[in-house]
Amino acid sequence: QVQLVESGGGLVQPGESLRLSCAASGTIFSIDDMAWYRQAPGKQRELVAVITRHGFTNYADSVKGRFTISRDNQRNTVYLQMTSLKLEDTGVYYCKIENRNYWGQGTQVTVSS
Repeated sequence: QVQLVESGGGLVQPGESLRLSCAASGTIFSIDDMAWYRQAPGKQRELVAVITRHGFTNYADSVKGRFTISRDNQRNTVYLQMTSLKLEDTGVYYCKIENRNYWGQGTQVTVSS
């Protein structure tokens, strides 16, 4: 059974950083394309970043230059390093196996002064 477990969310002030982790099990992680999505209150879920099984990355324009997605195939884990956080980055962040539509349960990120 495929499982994705996110961690690392929290409450931070604008300008601070957080690193999210997503640990995968029940899948051959090294051949999966992985993604981070987020959903702000009252808004639709949106794609934040993708990393392919080959290590190619792509980002939403709103996070380019501030967020970095990476993966560790030995640990079956994908990361999202978030820097210079803004109020509008607030939301629930979800990990997803992009090519097979499996989702994690989400982790809350709140940016507030």
